[in-house]
Amino acid sequence: MKQNYLLLTKKDQWVRPFFKKYKKLLALVLFLGFLTFFSAAALMFTSGYLISKSAAKPENILLVYVPIVLTRAFGIARPTFRYIERLGSHNWVLKMTSDIRVRLYRSLETEAANTKENYQSGSLLGILAEDINHIQNLYLRTIFPICTSFILYVFIIIGLGYFSLPFAGLMLLLFALILVVLPLAAVLVNNARVYRKKAKKHELYNDLTDAVLGVADWQYSGRYEEFLTQYNEAEANVRKEDYQLNRYSRLEGIVKQLIFGIIAVALFIWAGNYFISQGTPAALNWIAAFVLSFFPLLDAFSPVSDSVKELPIYEDTVQRLSQLPNPEKENKQGVKADIVLTSTTIELKDVGFKYPQGKRELLSHFNLTIPEGQVVALLGKSGTGKTTLTQIIRGDLTPTAGKVLVGGMDIKELEGQQANYFGVLNQHPYLFNTSLKNNVRLGNLNATDEEVLEAIEAAGLKRVVDRLPQGMDTLVEEGGKRFSGGEQQRIALARILLQDVPIVIIDEPTIGLDPLTEKQLLETVFEALKNKTVIWITHHLVGIHHADKVVFIEDGKIDMSGSPKELLETNNRFEQLYQMDVYE
Repeated sequence: MKQNYLLLTKKDQWVRPFFKKYKKLLALVLFLGFLTFFSAAALMFTSGYLISKSAAKPENILLVYVPIVLTRAFGIARPTFRYIERLGSHNWVLKMTSDIRVRLYRSLETEAANTKENYQSGSLLGILAEDINHIQNLYLRTIFPICTSFILYVFIIIGLGYFSLPFAGLMLLLFALILVVLPLAAVLVNNARVYRKKAKKHELYNDLTDAVLGVADWQYSGRYEEFLTQYNEAEANVRKEDYQLNRYSRLEGIVKQLIFGIIAVALFIWAGNYFISQGTPAALNWIAAFVLSFFPLLDAFSPVSDSVKELPIYEDTVQRLSQLPNPEKENKQGVKADIVLTSTTIELKDVGFKYPQGKRELLSHFNLTIPEGQVVALLGKSGTGKTTLTQIIRGDLTPTAGKVLVGGMDIKELEGQQANYFGVLNQHPYLFNTSLKNNVRLGNLNATDEEVLEAIEAAGLKRVVDRLPQGMDTLVEEGGKRFSGGEQQRIALARILLQDVPIVIIDEPTIGLDPLTEKQLLETVFEALKNKTVIWITHHLVGIHHADKVVFIEDGKIDMSGSPKELLETNNRFEQLYQMDVYE
């Protein structure tokens, strides 16, 4: 099976760059990791020598004083180096993760307009949560252990070569079985299994996330048993792959322990022959020292094959991340200068739109001109494409045909600068768990308290603020629970007024409000937005007199359009709808 480890190639921009960026900290972490295992081995080495020397009943305590001191020193050094190494490695990973998260969010932001088209909710959560964890584990469980073990490997072979080149060659081969052969075998045998597990787990993650988001639909349709059955089957498939992987891991563990046993026996035999050949009884004290020093190294070499076995998971993660836009590369190409529009007249020319998975066109050969400063009401049945049309106008969606011009300029040229020209007042504006002042200031972070208060007053919230215990500093609570629906809309309106943009899209802000509140809110909204270009999505005709032009959309095209007065006088259908809405 063809391997394509992007994380080990120059194409990778999500793992490799951080080696260079934090190379000093990485070198420190690897050195501390080496010192940890060196101290552990040295502790056993001096302990073995001390035990053997003490068993020989030395006539003077000074003869074992040095190994006693070294035993204490290495006993303290091992946990100390381990603790510092853990701090350093996790500090390194946290720095790296922070950078990756920022970069990931910027990457998603660059194609925010197409996010819903290109990603399922589960896929997005998988990228934002699961893939980041994979990258973290890549360093903590794979890169750091492998690098540390190979540093120890080289040190051990060089050290043994000082005493005996033939034995060093034998150890070179035996340790290579653990560090090279077993990891390669693990990858070859388990590669397909790891990919299958990854794919099934990712599919399970997607299905579960989407099902949770639509749990009410499952309950209302009476199909929750079907969902549970599907989920249990998908989870069983993941467990099946886990079972196969675990079975191989157990077999590999047996082989690994067998090799470790061979190394221990070989080390014992070599040490015995080598030091006996020295011809002095004192030389025998070194046998236990050399043999015991090997056992702490098992903790360094044993995880290598398990770490390498997970490389396909990381490859898949990096591959998916590499498909995202590279914001750093785009920044190097130059930041687009702010565009200044001399006019905000909106023109839609022969616009067509269809969602990638959609079966029909929502808009077809759609033409519309909205002059600067005009209020246009968009009406039509649910699903006719009213909200989609406003997203196309704002540049959040790209039309499949035709083009959108704002002030004579293609909306594509305003990419990333829409917030300078468009404001949106939708059905459910989100309010954060902070003060009223901070919620409004989101429209313009540089606004003064006086400017915030002016926006609040213009949105008709002065009386509300005067009644609040702490005025503008009163906590709004998450989602704006402290305020009524109409008051929440006014807070969102104040935010837009502070943003001070020439074009405002209103997406049914009065839905769910009582008639009196609806009327008062519409009066406030259109008074506050006077002289701005307003695109108003609505389902009914209450307050339609505020509009300069009414556009009915049906089957992706304009069914009728004109001023409210003209339509009342010339269009019987509009007159009937108006009578039904106003006098119902």
